[in-house]
Amino acid sequence: MPVLQRVVKPTTRKGKKVLLAREPKVIEDPKRALLIRGRKTNETTTNMLKDIYSMKKLHAMMLNKRNDFMPFENIVPVENLLTKECSSLFLFASHNKKRPNNIIFGRTYDSHLLDMVEVGVESYRGLSEFPGEKVMVGTKPIINFIGDFESNLDLVTTKSLLADMFCGERHVSAVSLAGLEHVLTFTSDVKSGKIHARSYRIRLKKSGQRTPRVELEEIGPSFGLVLRRTKIASADLMKIACRTPQEAKNRPKKNITKNVLGTTLGRVHIKKQRIDKLQTRKLKGLRKTAEERKAERKALIQKRRKMPKS
Repeated sequence: MPVLQRVVKPTTRKGKKVLLAREPKVIEDPKRALLIRGRKTNETTTNMLKDIYSMKKLHAMMLNKRNDFMPFENIVPVENLLTKECSSLFLFASHNKKRPNNIIFGRTYDSHLLDMVEVGVESYRGLSEFPGEKVMVGTKPIINFIGDFESNLDLVTTKSLLADMFCGERHVSAVSLAGLEHVLTFTSDVKSGKIHARSYRIRLKKSGQRTPRVELEEIGPSFGLVLRRTKIASADLMKIACRTPQEAKNRPKKNITKNVLGTTLGRVHIKKQRIDKLQTRKLKGLRKTAEERKAERKALIQKRRKMPKS
């Protein structure tokens, strides 16, 4: 039996503005992440949530209240929280005897679950354990995936979720060399089945040449992930979620070329113009005299008389 969805109609100007902001756009806003604490968390999972929040402070929100639910058993409370906070990504932390140091990465599409991955955190070192200067909040990182992330569907989904969680701003028109400060690396170890995550700060130093010498300084956090459970979206649903609107597609422009000097030239095709029918400005000096109008009427009458009767 199909489920009927309630259509929400705004009653105030502010409510209308909120509903309009939730509608689909040609160029979507940066994805917001919601960081959720489960029924029980330990020091490792709590510190990981705080460190990820400090890295994504512009596009994230952390809930300090504990929540008595599990996403793999019941995803509805998570979907309700994401809809309320206008977020599409979530990070759920919990800790128990069966699954210690448990973290769930997930995302939604159209306010419903798309996919999620449950991992265990090992050998965690937070931001506070690394001395030195950190990167600015909002810096777009360079994400580097090392190893075999294409061997199975679980790793492909994990790679996609990690890229979505840490990519920051998606639509960037230009990148400055001085703005490249942060590098995130995720290394897949096939033998142990772990994913090692490291965070580095880029330092540009003098090299005596035009291009600077690049050095990497580890700034944290540093941790290892072990895959536990996954919930992968179907191929049809993923195709719909990744569909690009027609307005955002780059279509080639016809009849536009560039010459050697870089000047853009356009060719315009127009229909044949009937100059005698064009409406021009009616100037007083161009008006026909009474004699000319009288002669035109006589010529028109004579032309009609000569026409054969049908």
